[in-house]
Amino acid sequence: MMRMAQVLLAVAGLALWGASRMAWVDITSFDGLGHPKTTTLSGAQWSTALVPLALLVLAAALAALAVRGWALRLLALLVAVASAGMGYLGIGLWAVNDIAVRSAQLAEVPVADLVSTERHHWGAGLTVAAAACALAGAVLLLRVARSGGGRAAGSTKYVAPGARRDAARSGGVDEDMSERMMWDALDEGRDPTGGDNEGR
Repeated sequence: MMRMAQVLLAVAGLALWGASRMAWVDITSFDGLGHPKTTTLSGAQWSTALVPLALLVLAAALAALAVRGWALRLLALLVAVASAGMGYLGIGLWAVNDIAVRSAQLAEVPVADLVSTERHHWGAGLTVAAAACALAGAVLLLRVARSGGGRAAGSTKYVAPGARRDAARSGGVDEDMSERMMWDALDEGRDPTGGDNEGR
């Protein structure tokens, strides 16, 4: 589950970076001299938050390896808030009725010279998809935090032979651990099947 969350966050970060490089708005202006001029605004120009959000979710994918418990829950909450921001940025391009004034300001073109604007929806759509991936990753991180996953699984892999024998006596081992204890017993010159035969 943790790996799936990290994959989703990595996909979200890469998708945001891709969206920041794509064309979001084309602006056509004419100052009365020469020919009309077309300026293209990329996602990063239209919304400067795209790249920082991409870096945030990529950093969260790495940070998930190092944090547990309440820190992992806080990280999941941060990613969820970031995903809401991503969705707002993507949907904002579609929802705003008039982008002329903002486009002219970003392109440093006088509004009086503005002829037309054209929206490109692929970048915004990719941003919304990234938001969905980030939100799904946040939910998985929260589930991992609630289940306490990642620590228990790793802690039983490298248990000392003596501790494994104690765990075996208390009945708290699985098949892999039992097999490992048999090899430990053979290494120590003991018959690992002796106790079982006595019980039968």
